[in-house]
Amino acid sequence: MKLKFKLLLGALLLLAAGVYYYVTIPAFNIHSNGFWLFVISLVVILGCASSVRKLRDGYAVKEIRLLKLTLILAGVLAVIYVMGSVLSSPIINSRKYHELMTVEDGTFTEDIAEVDYNEIPLLDKSSASLLGNRMMGTLVDMVSQFEVSELYTQINYQGKPVRVTPLIYASPIKWLTNMGQGIPAYITIDMATQDTQCVRLEEGQYIKYSQAEYFNRNIYRHLRFRYPTYIFDRLSFEIDEEGTPYWICPVKQFNIGLFGGQTIGKVVLCNAITGDTVCYDMEDCPQWVDSVYSANLLIQLYDYYGLYANGFLNSVLGQKGCLVTTDGYNYLAMDDDVWVYTGVTSVSNDESNVGFVLMNQRTMESRYYACPGAEEYSAMASAEGQVQHLGYQATFPLLLNVAGEPTYFMALKDAAGLVKQYAMVNITRYQNVAIGDTVGECEQAYLELIGAGEVTEEERSEAQEISGTIQTITQVVLDGNSRYYVILEGDERIFDLPVAEFPQIIRYGAGDQITLNYLEGSGVETVVGIQ
Repeated sequence: MKLKFKLLLGALLLLAAGVYYYVTIPAFNIHSNGFWLFVISLVVILGCASSVRKLRDGYAVKEIRLLKLTLILAGVLAVIYVMGSVLSSPIINSRKYHELMTVEDGTFTEDIAEVDYNEIPLLDKSSASLLGNRMMGTLVDMVSQFEVSELYTQINYQGKPVRVTPLIYASPIKWLTNMGQGIPAYITIDMATQDTQCVRLEEGQYIKYSQAEYFNRNIYRHLRFRYPTYIFDRLSFEIDEEGTPYWICPVKQFNIGLFGGQTIGKVVLCNAITGDTVCYDMEDCPQWVDSVYSANLLIQLYDYYGLYANGFLNSVLGQKGCLVTTDGYNYLAMDDDVWVYTGVTSVSNDESNVGFVLMNQRTMESRYYACPGAEEYSAMASAEGQVQHLGYQATFPLLLNVAGEPTYFMALKDAAGLVKQYAMVNITRYQNVAIGDTVGECEQAYLELIGAGEVTEEERSEAQEISGTIQTITQVVLDGNSRYYVILEGDERIFDLPVAEFPQIIRYGAGDQITLNYLEGSGVETVVGIQ
């Protein structure tokens, strides 16, 4: 009878431990909080179960002693866990936390090229979500079975800023009826053009491994069984340059004590269709991968860098030289990677920025740019003030180089979350706000506001002169402004004359002689005078 009881108890304990592990899937790693909870719980349960069994058989004294020893062991493990947490904290290791991230100083006008609107995301995640849900509503054959995941990973796909997200099962019942084939599609949204596509996968090549699965094909469980000691950070869904869906699975690395100083040490790529995995060291991570370091992790690392430069006590008391990121971020496609942008301000919350930082989501490369001016929320409020009668809300801005000027660029959305207008705000003079229905109109209004494009006297003194016969003269309207384009005989260049500045151009026609003073360009020459 005793043997049967022992076997039954042992089987039940093993079953309970197995179920707990299968559900919680902790990593077998001393740096994992879940591992410590699992071990402490297991020690307590085994000690209590053994004591209860023998107390039932009448050996009370010995088993009370066993129970005490079990609780003491659990207490020792708990103390080690707490002490490990304390010894890993910035209180003791502020210098090490400061050194987790290396930040280079950059020069704004040299490093940040003048804006190319094909490479910046004009929408935020919430706008992308609206577009994705709208696209899903048009897919009659899938809308009743699937929904759109809220992941919407920002990537750089074929040179364009794109958000990509998979479909998920609409309910457990829909999972049960569709799990055999898997998830048939994912959605991409071009963040510059708002072009939204549902990419249907070939039959037999559906997504089998995802967060929407419940058992062994659940991506977290699939990774745990293949890499039992790895502690994974936030997973992201991406596609390679051929459109094959992957899960990007960063592996945490703890650099300070048991639980402190998290960075990323490795990255596992999991094919979402086949479940095949490949583990890379960070220096070998493929170029097409964009989202290894999450935006929140990068911001946390920069906050460590800015806060603890002069020690922990200074960060709490004197706060001399302490800098933190602003409460928000955005993305910028640059150098075939995705960079996180956020402003940098002092801890005193004085509503101004001392600069901004760009952080690479694949390599953790970080560049700081000293650029004093209004912080983002002041600029957003300034832009919203221009359209307060419409009730539009500004998205978190990007800091761009527009005509050599550091400029906040943001979208303005209505109550339904749809982008209606765009705004540009000068960072140093944030009362200078330009609004436009299109990006082109907004930029033109901004350039006029800051006086960009005006020809200086020094430039006029360097102007070239040309005389000739007009071969072609054409009137065009750009952003509401009339201009004339002139081509001279024997010269392929185009000479650009704004009518507002040179109204006499309307008297000229093909075959007339003309003398122009112009500034050399790249095929289109800016005319600064007519003789």
